[in-house]
Amino acid sequence: MAEHEAREAGPSVSELEEGRLMKELEAIHRTRHETLLHGSDDALVTHTQRMGELEREYVRRHPGRAQTPGRTRSGARARTGPEERG
Repeated sequence: MAEHEAREAGPSVSELEEGRLMKELEAIHRTRHETLLHGSDDALVTHTQRMGELEREYVRRHPGRAQTPGRTRSGARARTGPEERG
């Protein structure tokens, strides 16, 4: 048997109950920086793929989610003055 076997990415995101989806999203965002800095290339690829799957599922389930004006492109432009934009 191989010393290292690839871990499964986890349950299908479409099968996750809402609370579990949120917990998985919280966990993957919490571990992102550490994976980027110290994970293997394979770990980073796997992490990126799973994070994308979870985020797409969240957006699919919540297409009308509240969006903070400051987190939009126009809101960001309004925060910065012309001198900061170049």
